[in-house]
Amino acid sequence: MKKNRALVYRLYGNPSEVLSLEESAAFEPCAGEVRVKLLASNINPSDFGMVGGSYGALRDLPAVAGREGIGEIEAIGRGVDGLEVGMRVRFPEAGVWQEFACCRAEGLQVVPDGIALGQLAQSFINPPTAFCLLTRLVELPKGAWVLQNAGNSAVGLSVIQMAKEMGYRTISEVRRESLIEPLKNLGADEVVLSGSGWHKQAMEMTGGEPVQLALNSVGGESALDQIRALGKGGTQVTFGGMSRESVRFPTRELIFKDVRLTGFWWDQWHRENVWDACQKILSQVHERMRDGRLQLPVAEVFPLDRFKEALARFSEPRLGKILLAPDPGKVKEEA
Repeated sequence: MKKNRALVYRLYGNPSEVLSLEESAAFEPCAGEVRVKLLASNINPSDFGMVGGSYGALRDLPAVAGREGIGEIEAIGRGVDGLEVGMRVRFPEAGVWQEFACCRAEGLQVVPDGIALGQLAQSFINPPTAFCLLTRLVELPKGAWVLQNAGNSAVGLSVIQMAKEMGYRTISEVRRESLIEPLKNLGADEVVLSGSGWHKQAMEMTGGEPVQLALNSVGGESALDQIRALGKGGTQVTFGGMSRESVRFPTRELIFKDVRLTGFWWDQWHRENVWDACQKILSQVHERMRDGRLQLPVAEVFPLDRFKEALARFSEPRLGKILLAPDPGKVKEEA
């Protein structure tokens, strides 16, 4: 019987401490099912929250870690129509950091040809989030200014490229000066350094035009700087809290500038909207990846048995995602 290796956690905690590589049988698909082989998977901040027990939706334990990845259909059960062996699909979300998984064929997300594995592996969470942040929460006119922190994150890089195409202008905050040029090469209009007091020059950067939308995934003082830079009636959308620092209540800005504070969670949006609406957004993402309008860098690819190195590398300064793959060479061949 074919064997399956999976990164499993039996209690919540630090992923490097509670994850273990376990081997079990790779079952044959039942009627109405397919078996999917993992090709590449992404490491997201939310994976740490899920394994750590702090994320908004948790799995029953024991569980396989990982939320996002790309695979190919390897075996098909009875009664399955419209799918073929070799088709690339989103790896089942019940646990992505494993070599094989059986899942229901109905609702499986098939991806288009012509997109590299490294792009597909990170296409299902962060780019759709960026697309929704720019199109679903605030109605922006052409030429509007959008500011964001974590400009070098996958969402940040997606926002820069999508906003440019949509006719918006961006101010992206980063923590390292070495990131300024790479982000400008991708289309960022302004790139500023955290803690530099950049918010005081925001109106100068925009030529006096108000900033209408701020995208916050960091929290703490960075989030407060965004609120200070917002124009009257502007909106800040929080979709992450990477710094794990609280945000001081912005009394002055709420009263005198009438700013709006709201949140966004792609998982919830995905659950609450019909399948077709979600597929249209993913199609927008994949079309951009296929024709090169959206390109997300990959920093490094690790095999599953080197997951502790991958997790350590994830915490280091970098530009691009850290991926896990049974065959890292295949991912690199398609880069």
